Amino acid sequence: MKFSRFNNKAPSPAELQDLEKLKALIERAVADGKVTKYEMESIQAAMRADGKISFEELELCRELIWEKIQNGELEYDWWN
Repeated sequence: MKFSRFNNKAPSPAELQDLEKLKALIERAVADGKVTKYEMESIQAAMRADGKISFEELELCRELIWEKIQNGELEYDWWN
């Protein structure tokens, strides 16, 4: 899996569109206050869809999922 950082060059319109789609997917997944194993697998698949994972995609996950889990704002449901 290739990791890339958009900071090396300006992101393309397709990359920006992918980020917006990922953000929308994450926001739908966490809207009920918990994220399931299935939802996390869907998010990970979306991140890998183009064969690379950008730092911006990882940052979205950190901000919208992992920080909220750490702060108690979001629950991770391992069994569903």
